[in-house]
Amino acid sequence: IGKEGCGPFSITGQPNAMGGREVGGLANLLAAHMDIDNAEHRALVQEYWSCPTIVESHGHKAVDLFQKIESGDVKAVWVMATNPVVSLPNRLQIESALKKCDFVVVSDYVSSNDTLPFADVKLPATSWSEKDGTVTNSERTISRQRAFLPPLGEAKHDWRIICDVAIAMGFDGFDFASQH
Repeated sequence: IGKEGCGPFSITGQPNAMGGREVGGLANLLAAHMDIDNAEHRALVQEYWSCPTIVESHGHKAVDLFQKIESGDVKAVWVMATNPVVSLPNRLQIESALKKCDFVVVSDYVSSNDTLPFADVKLPATSWSEKDGTVTNSERTISRQRAFLPPLGEAKHDWRIICDVAIAMGFDGFDFASQH
């Protein structure tokens, strides 16, 4: 702080966007900020995760993804832990894309937001107060988070929803008992 080019906050302005970078949750990065285009990085992540295959090229970033949806190149989208109609630029284009999309799934902990009306399938997810794990804060501190409320109704944790869908689709390796 106080030096040119330095500061306490993530450039994106979204506190857990940094967490997404750390775990490989973005379309253009592997876990630990490793580069998809780097064969050595892919090999490290593949070995660490003991996975038979690993991505070799970038996926679509959020804005590009919705352009691909609108053009018909992407036929299905699963929106999880975000509200793109509000959070992405050009709301009308995002709405147009979602209207044209053949299959839209939205996982959220609220019963009403600007993206949910476009969903063909709505999956109830847990909120931050019901989750155990870590969060990377705006100042890039990783904080341990412990649930202080039980999941409400039929809500499930994001990891559990993903595992349940993968198992239902016939994929092996998703039979985790917990997030630990």
